[in-house]
Amino acid sequence: MHATDGSADGNADGSAALDAAAFDEVVEFTSGLIRIDTTNRGGGDCRERPAAEYVAERLAAAGLEPVLLERTPGRTNVVARIEGTDPSADALLVHGHLDVVPAEAADWSVDPFSGEVRDGVVWGRGAVDMKNMDAMVLAVVRAWARAAERGQDCRPRRDIVIAYTADEEDRAVDGSGFLADDHPHLFEGCTEGLSESGAFTLHTGPGRALYPIAAGERGTAWLKLTAHGAAGHGSKPNGANAVSRLAAAVARIGEYEWPVRLTGTVTACITELAALQGLSVNPHGRGFDLDELLAKLGPAAALVEATVRNSANPTMLNAGYKLNVIPGHATAYIDGRMLPGGEAEFIATLDELTGPDVRWEFHHREVALEAPVDGRTYAILRESVERFDPTAHVVPFCMAGGTDAKQFSRLGITGYGFSPLKLPPGFDYWSLFHGVDERVPVDALHFGVRVLDHALRTL
Repeated sequence: MHATDGSADGNADGSAALDAAAFDEVVEFTSGLIRIDTTNRGGGDCRERPAAEYVAERLAAAGLEPVLLERTPGRTNVVARIEGTDPSADALLVHGHLDVVPAEAADWSVDPFSGEVRDGVVWGRGAVDMKNMDAMVLAVVRAWARAAERGQDCRPRRDIVIAYTADEEDRAVDGSGFLADDHPHLFEGCTEGLSESGAFTLHTGPGRALYPIAAGERGTAWLKLTAHGAAGHGSKPNGANAVSRLAAAVARIGEYEWPVRLTGTVTACITELAALQGLSVNPHGRGFDLDELLAKLGPAAALVEATVRNSANPTMLNAGYKLNVIPGHATAYIDGRMLPGGEAEFIATLDELTGPDVRWEFHHREVALEAPVDGRTYAILRESVERFDPTAHVVPFCMAGGTDAKQFSRLGITGYGFSPLKLPPGFDYWSLFHGVDERVPVDALHFGVRVLDHALRTL
């Protein structure tokens, strides 16, 4: 096997646990999971159970004992544990969600739930977010089982808990939140976790391939704003118009420029990106100009520009029931995100921006996260990527949004975004994440299987 291509022969790269079937299965499983429509529109309409049964059946065939768990009928989660060779070692959680965001078929070049494999690419909703990673985990675990049948012990040092979750694309109440709150015993010993949105290729220039590993997430602050006023006839003056009050508050929030706040993860990212450009910077030094540096970073600036501030974006408005009637109340929704350590500032700022006539509350709230980038785990994740792509430049970054790692953090589990993909130049990962014509190259899946196998067995 060669470290930088799609072949699956030989053991030169240390992936002796993998066989040819693993590389076939990761494509088969990605396609198979995409064909199971697990669209999550919010409001509880999703049914992940068919996908949960799909993965559970394949885990069971690998000798594991998967448990299917539901808070709500049809909203199914799967948890299984692989015993490691060192019972005294902390356990590692590897998790992926089974639901996907909606896809409007008319906008796509292919049926978004076809799982079509064409010209070396797997197409469909979930190909990037995140049925590809779900399939990689399945393929690796089953390869280990086949290796054991050949007399080769490929078990990792640590216990590995595998979790496939429901409801990640909404509020996770039927998924990781339910598992963390109601079934914490299944995650006994887990101190660290791996999941989505990291270790993918970001091409930032000729011959320069970045692989950002997520070591942080902004906190979720979805807000509901409510303005009350005096109902009345639309033709008459009204000094207590709820719609006007709400609109003014929404406008203030939308126009507000949040101050720059550099967290540890973002500081590390900025420093390493600058070094790759031959620049030496001190992000906390006097005279440091963030905007000037971001301009010099080019495409790499996308890794930090959304995570240097808190944010609050108006997304939904609801008011009135007839054109000539002034309603007594009006509501709006805001997608807010909070930096690690930024919650107090966020709350105080929203109190000021909404003013005395508008009440706001958290519609959904989850913590911000940071993970160490100077320890053994991050070093192994970096080395695992570099082992299979010697041209890689691995950097830490903070996600603008969030993942199931937030809910699992309630159990003391530190999370990293690590779903490795080697992507060709011109492949825009960011636009395909929740985007039209979502797809993943077969070679990228093969790379991910190698990297994931090595990382899990090394960790």
